[in-house]
Amino acid sequence: MLAGLVLWAGMTLVLAEIRWFSRAPLTDRLRPYSPGGMARPARSGILSVESFRDVVAPLSQTIGERVARVFGVSEELSVRLERIHSPLDVAGFRVRQVGWSLAGFGLGAFVALAGQPAVPVALLVVLGSPLLAFLIVEQQVGTASSRWQRRVFLELPVVSEQLAMLLSSGYSLGAALNRLAARGTGKTARDLRRVCGRIRQGLSEIDALREWAEVADVAALDRLIPVLALNREASDLGRLLSEEARAIRRDVQRELVETAERRGQQVWIPVTVAALVPGVIFICIPFIEALKLFSGS
Repeated sequence: MLAGLVLWAGMTLVLAEIRWFSRAPLTDRLRPYSPGGMARPARSGILSVESFRDVVAPLSQTIGERVARVFGVSEELSVRLERIHSPLDVAGFRVRQVGWSLAGFGLGAFVALAGQPAVPVALLVVLGSPLLAFLIVEQQVGTASSRWQRRVFLELPVVSEQLAMLLSSGYSLGAALNRLAARGTGKTARDLRRVCGRIRQGLSEIDALREWAEVADVAALDRLIPVLALNREASDLGRLLSEEARAIRRDVQRELVETAERRGQQVWIPVTVAALVPGVIFICIPFIEALKLFSGS
């Protein structure tokens, strides 16, 4: 019965893409030619990939958000997708995530039926497979978001120095941003291209930069934007940007030192364990022999 239902749904979606099968009714085909009917009619009553996605997307989005919050993901998915310039929207990502979860459920059920393990193990496989698939997809977008933030943080000192050089040489803030966006190849340059696009849509330079800072969520960028906001007030903005670039470099250096010290401490963990275990054994042997001696006497 389950195989029949899956076959019916799949054949319906496939045949819906064939023109003679999914042909619209005569009234829907004549409606664009009637007075006031130039709008594209909705294909009511016909099952297609688009209509199926429209039905599943709200439910997938609700389930995905609740499961993500249960596992401690507090940042909005829309912000993370916008940060990494993903072509998917929230609904599309959640539909894909639920699809992978259903595939994991099917794989887990197949493994449980084929292997016939104990009931607790079978339940763990069947219920854990879709959850694992869901968390893997969620972890992928979280990892991509963290990497993007890290790259922006590492590229900010160079971008700040380039902005300082361009502004000191007579460029306006908008022209400097356009030049960096056009000539750059890193993650920050890609973000700046979106900033320049928002400026062309009517936002001011500072509002577009603040919007970028909210999406990027990088502390160094939050400190850089107020400095750029002094564009029309400060005459030595290039010097201020150079100082901010040096401050960001010091932050990067501090993180590198902390990472090196942490790894240096981690090196001693296996050394300590390797030295402690034989020492405990050598101490326990005479102690146990002494206990045997005193108990025998």
